[in-house]
Amino acid sequence: MKPEATRRVATLFVVFALGVGAAQAQEPGWRPFLSITPAYEGKGDLDQGGDFSVSRAIVRGGVTGQVAPGVGAGVTLSYDYNDYSFSNPAAFGGVAPWNIVQRFGAAVPLSFELRDGWSVGVAPSVDWFRENGADTGDSLAWGAIVSATKRFADGNRLGFGVGVYDRIEKTSAFPFLIVDWRLGDRWRLVNPLAAGPVGGAGLELDYLLGGGWEIGVGGAFRSLRFRLSESGPVPNGIGEERGVPLFVRVTREFGRQFSLHLWAGAVVAGEFRVDDSSGNRLQSEDFDPAPFVAATFTARF
Repeated sequence: MKPEATRRVATLFVVFALGVGAAQAQEPGWRPFLSITPAYEGKGDLDQGGDFSVSRAIVRGGVTGQVAPGVGAGVTLSYDYNDYSFSNPAAFGGVAPWNIVQRFGAAVPLSFELRDGWSVGVAPSVDWFRENGADTGDSLAWGAIVSATKRFADGNRLGFGVGVYDRIEKTSAFPFLIVDWRLGDRWRLVNPLAAGPVGGAGLELDYLLGGGWEIGVGGAFRSLRFRLSESGPVPNGIGEERGVPLFVRVTREFGRQFSLHLWAGAVVAGEFRVDDSSGNRLQSEDFDPAPFVAATFTARF
C-alpha cells in the first residue's frame, strides 16, 4: 500500500471504535458495559524464513448515558495484552523484534442530537501502546474524531466524519464511514464489533438465525503501532503489525444484557515493520495468511 493509505489503515481501528460508540451514546440513563476477548493468532510463516504466533487478551469497559436532553456522553477504558512468539525470523537477524506488547487507553465520546434524525459527535482519546521495557512517555498516542450520523425512519443509520491522530511519530487526518443498514428482515450490513479481535474498521454482513443466534462474515483493516523496549534489538524504536482479518462470527445473545461471540478466520496481507525512534523505516517483513480464533463476552448492565 502507499504510505498515505497505510497511515489511514493504522488509525481506522480507533476511529470506528470511538465513532460508532459516540453515535450510539443516546440511551436513557447510565449504562455500564464490559467486554473480554481472548484470542490466538498463528502460526504464520514469515516470507524470508521463520514463523510467529500471538496470544492476545482485549478488555473494554466503561459507561454511557445522557447528561442532558439530546446530549450523550461516556467513558471507555481499554486494555490490550499481546504476547508475540517469533521463531527464527530471518528478516530481523534471527532475533525476535519484540515480545510482550500492552496498550492502556481512555476515550470520552460525546454526542449531540439535532433535527431530522441527525446527530454529531466528538471523541477525544489517549493511549499508551508499548512493549514491556519501553519508555511510557514515548509511547503516547492521542487525537480526536468528529462525526455526523443520520438515523432514518426505518432505523437504518449512515455516518461520516474525520479523525486527527498523533500515533508515535506519525500524524494523519482522514475521513471514515459509519454503517448500520438493514437489508431485510434478517440481513444487515454493519461495521464489525469494535471491541472484538478484528476491530471496527471494516464491513460485516450479518444474518439473524433466530432464537438469539446470529452469524456474520466480513473483513477489517487492523494496525497495531507501539514503542519498543529500551533494551531490545532496536532501543526505543517503533514496532508495527498490519493486516486484514477475514472472519466468520457466530453470536449467541442471552437476553438484552449478555452475549457471546465466537470468531474464526485468517489475517491476510500481513506485515511486520520496525522503525527507529524517529519513525524512519529500518526493516519490514510480510507474512503468509495466519489463522486466528477468538471469543468475545460482552455485558451491558
